[in-house]
Amino acid sequence: MGADQFNDPNHQGIFFNWYFLDLYVANIFSFTAIIYIQDNVGWGLGFGICCIAIGVGLVVFLLGKRFYKKVKPKGSPFLSIARVLVAAFWKRKMSSAASTEDDYYYGAGELTDSAPPTKSFRFLNCAALKIEEDKQFEGSNGNSWRLCTVREVEDLKTLIKIMPLWSTGIFLFTPIGIFSSLTVLQALTMDRDLGPHFKIPAASIIVFNLLATAISIFIIDRFILLKYKKLTGRTLTPIKQIGIGHIINIIALIASALIERKRLGVVRAHSFMNQPGSVVPMSAFWLVAQLSLIGIAEGFHFPGQVSLCYQEFPKSLRSTSTAMISLLIGIGYYLSTAVTDLVDRTTNWLPDDINQGRLDNVFWMLVVICVVNFGYFITCAKFFVYQNQNVGK
Repeated sequence: MGADQFNDPNHQGIFFNWYFLDLYVANIFSFTAIIYIQDNVGWGLGFGICCIAIGVGLVVFLLGKRFYKKVKPKGSPFLSIARVLVAAFWKRKMSSAASTEDDYYYGAGELTDSAPPTKSFRFLNCAALKIEEDKQFEGSNGNSWRLCTVREVEDLKTLIKIMPLWSTGIFLFTPIGIFSSLTVLQALTMDRDLGPHFKIPAASIIVFNLLATAISIFIIDRFILLKYKKLTGRTLTPIKQIGIGHIINIIALIASALIERKRLGVVRAHSFMNQPGSVVPMSAFWLVAQLSLIGIAEGFHFPGQVSLCYQEFPKSLRSTSTAMISLLIGIGYYLSTAVTDLVDRTTNWLPDDINQGRLDNVFWMLVVICVVNFGYFITCAKFFVYQNQNVGK
C-alpha cells in the first residue's frame, strides 16, 4: 500500500529505503530494550510496551486514512495466471506465427490495451488467439478459461522474465542464514564481557548487524544515492543496488573466514581444543566487523530487491510482489538448514565443540557459493530489460 502512493519508480525506491530503515530500527529496539525489560523487570511490562506501540501505530495509520491513495481490488491475480496457462495448453497445437493483430483478443472497453503481443515466449500468445468458437463468446465470461486478453498474457511473460533474477536471492539469503547461526556459535566461545558486571548475550550480538543495516540504509538514501546522481546524472537502479550488496556480502564472508582462522589460532595457542565450554581469550567484538559488513550489504540488496519486484511485477501482482521477498528469505533460510546438515554429515567441520572444528572452511564454502551465485546474477542482469523506461533516470 505504501509504494502505491507514488507514481515515480524512484520515489517508490526511496519509500522502500525508509520502510526498511524503520523496520530495522524497530528490531534493534526490540532486541535490546524490550528484551532487557523482560529479563530484568518483567514480561508483563515488556508485552505492555509492545501493545502500546502497536496501538500508537494503528492510531497514526488511521489518522492519515483520508490522505491515502486507495487502490481498488481487482480479483485474484493468480487466477489470471492459471487461465493463461490453461488457455495456452488448450490451443497448444495452434500456431501464432502467421497471426495478425486482429486475430488476438484485447478485451472489452475503451481503456483496453490494444498493443499486440510480443514475440518472446510466443507459445503463450495462443491463449489470446481468437478462434471461431471464441468469437461468439467474445467479451463474456463463458470463455474465460479458453480465451485470455493480450494484457494477461504479457503479464505472465513479465513474471517469467523476472523470475531468474528473483531466484538469485535464494543463494544470497542461504549463506546469510548460515552466517547468522555460526556467528552466534562463535560468540558463545568468546569473551563477551562489557565491563565488570555485564556480559552481552550471545544471541544479542546480531544487533550489530541490524544497527549496521539501519545506518547504511540512511546513508545510502541521504548521501550515496544523491552523490551518485550528481556524478552520473542518473539514479542508482535496483539491479545495481543488489549487485553492490552481493559484492559486499562476499567481502563479509571472507572477513568471517579470516576472523575465525584467528580465533582458532588463539584456541590452539591456549590449548582449548579439548575443553568444551571454555571461553577463548579473544573479544567477541571481533565479530562486529563481519556483522557490520553483512548489515551494509543488506542495506543495499534488501531494499533493492523489494523495489525491483514492486516496479517490475505486473500491476495485477503489485500487492504480491513485496511478499515474494519474504518467500525468498524463507526459502533461503530453509536451505541454510539443509546445507548446514549436509556439511555436518559429510565433513568434520561442525562438531559439537567448534573449537575442534573448522568453521573457517564453512565460511570459505559460503564464499564460493556467493561468488558462483554472483556470476549467475550478473548473467541474469545482463539479459534483463526494465519494463518501466523511467527506472535509472
